[in-house]
Amino acid sequence: MARKVALLLWAQTLGLAGTQTTQLLVEPPWTPPVLWDRVTLTCHGLGTPGATTWYKDGQRWWQKGPDRFVVTESGTYQCYRPGTGRSPPVSVFNDQLVLQVPVWALLEGDMVTLRCRGWQDKPVASVSFYREEKQLQRFRDGTELSLSPLRLQDSGRYRCRAWVDSVLSRWKESAPVTVTVHELFPVPVLEGPSEPTEGSPLNLSCLSTPSPLRPRAPLLHLFYRDGRLVGSPQGSPQLLLPTVGVSHSGNYSCQVRSERGAVRKSSARLRVTVRRVPLSGVSVSAQPPGAQVALGDRLVLSCAVAAGTGPLSFSWHRGDSWALLGTGPRLELRHVGDNDSGHYQCRASDGDSVADSDPLNVTILVPVANATISPGALAHPVRAGDPVTLRCSVQVGSAPVTFTWLRNGSEVAQGPLLELGDIHVGHSGTYQCVATNQLGQDGHRVFRALSPELELTVTPWGHWDTAVAAGVAGSLLFLVLLVGVIVGCHRWHRLASRKHQERAPPEEGELLEPHGVGSERAGGEYGAGDRDTSPTAVTPSQVPTTAVSVSAPTGVPRPCPPRHPQVTNAQLPGPYKGQQDPGVTYESVM
Repeated sequence: MARKVALLLWAQTLGLAGTQTTQLLVEPPWTPPVLWDRVTLTCHGLGTPGATTWYKDGQRWWQKGPDRFVVTESGTYQCYRPGTGRSPPVSVFNDQLVLQVPVWALLEGDMVTLRCRGWQDKPVASVSFYREEKQLQRFRDGTELSLSPLRLQDSGRYRCRAWVDSVLSRWKESAPVTVTVHELFPVPVLEGPSEPTEGSPLNLSCLSTPSPLRPRAPLLHLFYRDGRLVGSPQGSPQLLLPTVGVSHSGNYSCQVRSERGAVRKSSARLRVTVRRVPLSGVSVSAQPPGAQVALGDRLVLSCAVAAGTGPLSFSWHRGDSWALLGTGPRLELRHVGDNDSGHYQCRASDGDSVADSDPLNVTILVPVANATISPGALAHPVRAGDPVTLRCSVQVGSAPVTFTWLRNGSEVAQGPLLELGDIHVGHSGTYQCVATNQLGQDGHRVFRALSPELELTVTPWGHWDTAVAAGVAGSLLFLVLLVGVIVGCHRWHRLASRKHQERAPPEEGELLEPHGVGSERAGGEYGAGDRDTSPTAVTPSQVPTTAVSVSAPTGVPRPCPPRHPQVTNAQLPGPYKGQQDPGVTYESVM
């Protein structure tokens, strides 16, 4: 078992020296070896087996000797192999007092025992150990010094001093032995980006390669930021942070430990400053898309940042006033009104810089309502050929508003005006207009308003002439009848006056009754009574002036309203040829 351990440790030494160097293996594995331990030397190197050349005290001692033999004499030995040359020297002691250390390579963290031995293991007492003339420890009965764990500063020249119990008992001092402690791993170096960008990964490497004397030594790696452990001890020398923020800035270091923690080495500090990404590409989107929304509907605006790191803050503004409307990445208007229209902007800030979005125009669409046709009713009948223009309008409604005209329910025209040129009977019917406006370019919401119905009746030209002719004829007939009545009345009054003048004057105090029209007295003959019984022709000049009361003849109709008699006094020429008869006066009753 000891031989296997010695071979293993020497293999480590060979690894340190390189495979191109011839090495001597010593059994038992202590240095310096002592003759009374029955030391065996084995030569390792390249070349043909059995072709080893041995040297003692610098002189060729055995040519083509075996690769391995037992030492029987003290001295300094070397071996030579044709492929790798001559080995380092190994001295075999036969002194009164010897200080021995293990033959294998010593690394940090190992435990090593130094032993002080008397010749042929004679008893020794009061052993003291020294390093570089400095006494380390003194034992009354002990002969071994343990160094654990080994440190680099433990390297140096060691010796021991003791009382040797022999024929010539006296104080003895050993020859110095060099103890070399190798690094288990070098001081680590922490490498990585010193100014990573926020949001990017951070990869730090703790570089420390294990010693070639022990390349498979298990090592643990620890990472610190500002003196605080990041994560936990790990076998990997890499620290990977998938995403870093400003809070990850700080002084980083790493520490490498041996498996049991006996050896610990820390790297120098690495300053890591996480840089924020400048804000850019601030934009505003709307739901519904296009930022067109009907009056009273819900509108949601969202703010996004294409580049930039946080923590980010947002504020909302409208127009040029920059009055604060809200904070956060979303702005919700539950029931939009007319005054909510305008240009909206989002402002983003990372605490160091500010960036504004492009303005987003929000359009509040008012649905059309209360469509009407003017004129609402035609002022006079419409006859064929008359010009008729109808206008459709709405009381409210956001532009653009389109208008469609219907006659008897079927579409006949587009636009706010309906001009019916050269109107004819075929234009008669029920007219309505439909006003329309819509949300968005694709018209995903359409609003309509239907006007009240308007009746239009067109009268043809022939029917119009007949009616006009009938009216004119009736009017003319009425005028003819009126004129006839007026003329008849006038003639009746003249006839009545004439009849009155032709009647004979009555006696004094007698009232004459008129005879019917066409009687005997109508020709102007009157009776003289008792005074004269014969008929006498009376001329107007012979009639004396007498008061006459005339009434309408009995049985004669009165075409005109009665007229009150008007008496006119006049003098008529008498038989005196221009001389006035003082006894005669005439009265004319009208």
